[in-house]
Amino acid sequence: MDMNNKRTLKYREAISEALTVAMENDPSVFIMGCGVDDEGGIFNTTREAFLKFGKTRVMDTPLAENAIAGIGVGSAITGMRPVIVHARNDFLFLAMDQIINHAAKWKIMSGNRLKAPLFVRAVVGRGWGQAAQHSQSLQSIFAHFPGVKVILPSTAYDAKGLILSGLKDDETVICIEHRLLYENESPTPEGTYEIPLGKGDVKRKGKDLTIVAFSYMVKESLEAADQLEKEGISVEVIDPRTVSPLDMDLIASSVEKTGKVIVADTSWAQFGVSAEVCARIFEQCFYALKAPVKRIALPDKNTPCSSNLEKEFYPGVSDIVQAAKELMGSEVLADDARVHSGEHSKFAGPF
Repeated sequence: MDMNNKRTLKYREAISEALTVAMENDPSVFIMGCGVDDEGGIFNTTREAFLKFGKTRVMDTPLAENAIAGIGVGSAITGMRPVIVHARNDFLFLAMDQIINHAAKWKIMSGNRLKAPLFVRAVVGRGWGQAAQHSQSLQSIFAHFPGVKVILPSTAYDAKGLILSGLKDDETVICIEHRLLYENESPTPEGTYEIPLGKGDVKRKGKDLTIVAFSYMVKESLEAADQLEKEGISVEVIDPRTVSPLDMDLIASSVEKTGKVIVADTSWAQFGVSAEVCARIFEQCFYALKAPVKRIALPDKNTPCSSNLEKEFYPGVSDIVQAAKELMGSEVLADDARVHSGEHSKFAGPF
């Protein structure tokens, strides 16, 4: 890979390119999902593949998520590499039996004689009132199950590399894409390159504070780090890229250096990815910690539909900055006790 390649792609363009490159390299790769052949092509991520390979490899399907997943599992067992696309990751609930009880378990239950390399793309909705049934971020649920790998690319570069890697993996891979990232741009090389699943990235180096951020929260954390730098706080931003497997070595090395940690996730705080990361930090890095770990996550409530309420519901840059200042001891909130109790709408408090 040419690291000097400065070509820039949007996140959605990188996904589209990854799919077409994979389909060129491997005739067993095909795409199916509701609307994948439309003019819009799932936020313009499947249209290029449809125009290039046609309806025999980019197939529109009925709204029957469990059936689509079943067809995917069956085709994967017979040697194909299906890519199933859901315009909202909430629809994955309708395919849970096929994904969890079949795709994720065929390899182990067959004594490694059979494999079901199912690749599932699913979009996190947010904006214009997506409300409770079209805005959930389900990484914690799928990461819970052995045999399922969960990736959350935050940049165009990562999206292409992780997808190309995931499409060669012999286990079930869930790729969760945040809709608000689709127009973001980053340098992305042409051709084929892969990012190993379970290999995180240091998105920004720092020495005072570590932020472990996932998906869209990487973007928010980098903006917060820019603000904090102006106030003399050096922030390191770690993007694990995947939830399962989790690059705990990278996280631990940063925590050992800074001793202060914020974990920022796009899903809920309770029983979620942020809780798992905090638990592992506690287990592996307890004596390096200089302060309790703080979590930035969704409040434990269903997402409101109103755009005004959405603005209050979702945490962002200001919440990360506020949490960082608390950890650095530069700001003490009047309602500190309420924040630490976990009652604040956007802070889960120390673990």
